[in-house]
Amino acid sequence: MSVVFFPCRQRGPDIRSCLTASLDLTYFELVSERFFSAELPLIGVPFRPQARSPPHFLSPARLDVSSPCDPECHKKAPRPSYWDLRRLLAYETLHSDGQLTETAVGLYGYDPSPYTSPADSAPPSVKAERSRVRRKRQIFGHDGRFSIAGQNYLLKYPFSVAVKLSTGCSGTLVGDRHVLTAAHCVHDGKNYVKGAQKLRVGFLKTKQRDMKFQWIRAKRTHVPKGWIKGNANDIGMDYDYALLELKKPHKRRHMKLGVSPPAQRLPGRRVHFSGFDNDRPGKLVYRFCRAGEETSDLLYQHCDAKPGASGSGVYARMWDGRRQRWERKVIGVFSGHQWVERQGASQEFNVAVRITPLKYAQICYWIKGNFVDCREG
Repeated sequence: MSVVFFPCRQRGPDIRSCLTASLDLTYFELVSERFFSAELPLIGVPFRPQARSPPHFLSPARLDVSSPCDPECHKKAPRPSYWDLRRLLAYETLHSDGQLTETAVGLYGYDPSPYTSPADSAPPSVKAERSRVRRKRQIFGHDGRFSIAGQNYLLKYPFSVAVKLSTGCSGTLVGDRHVLTAAHCVHDGKNYVKGAQKLRVGFLKTKQRDMKFQWIRAKRTHVPKGWIKGNANDIGMDYDYALLELKKPHKRRHMKLGVSPPAQRLPGRRVHFSGFDNDRPGKLVYRFCRAGEETSDLLYQHCDAKPGASGSGVYARMWDGRRQRWERKVIGVFSGHQWVERQGASQEFNVAVRITPLKYAQICYWIKGNFVDCREG
């Protein structure tokens, strides 16, 4: 399913008058006649940004996230309405000069049915298997992580797409100058964290015996309003993602975005990610594991991880029907370790935010700067 952002709810000829009033004419003329006749499930484009008060950058970044809501709690949450989604998918942009803007969005052709959790329609035996919760901390039993060593591997795709943020998190290259990470790495839910204004992204340098980084400053940081408290729902975490735009291209291969499929459709039901876990300083750490329980917005799994790995792009091998080949695509963002209290007992998970069709459209728009190129995920 492909989706794009769009400020108008009208169909047919009414779209034209709405777009002409909403967008610059030169931008509008780039959109082909055929695009408007297509029946896309969801369409949208941001409105012009509005200036907001500069942030304060008060608190250090937290490398873990907690939530009072477990998977069953998430599944019971009401589906977001059209107006809820507009509010949650609006976003803030932090500029490197300290200016802050907010952009409202609109949706077109919204159909709530895709937001039904795939887990809700799974066979009972599958649901029962996914409901078993292992009660250990971020390492579940035997530590299944691999430290990647040697330039032949560290700088080879897909490991080369992993980057380190100056706030202590990890990130993934998803464009020529764009990095996908977790929102909590730059924003604590109330304000932007220390270091967010002068955020830097570290790339492993070539031909170095010890792990050293080449740093590039971030030019802009986009954070969805769904992450910011006062706008998000009480369960949080669903919108724990952010996109960084670098001041210059990084000149490395990046990984494409993809819409997260139901876990049972993943090859081997496996997910993978690499990051800079803080218990292994100077190491890039790779892991893979079986995808577990899921909701419409979150994927629970027991991939071994430690703080520092949060913000890593969770990827899977996806079949590209048009090119007739398998391709790795980022389908989520590793949010971190989550613990909840349930009936007096602690339950623990490692959680990734799934890239839904709407989130794909939003992130793709941030990268591409237009909605025409964001119609396939």
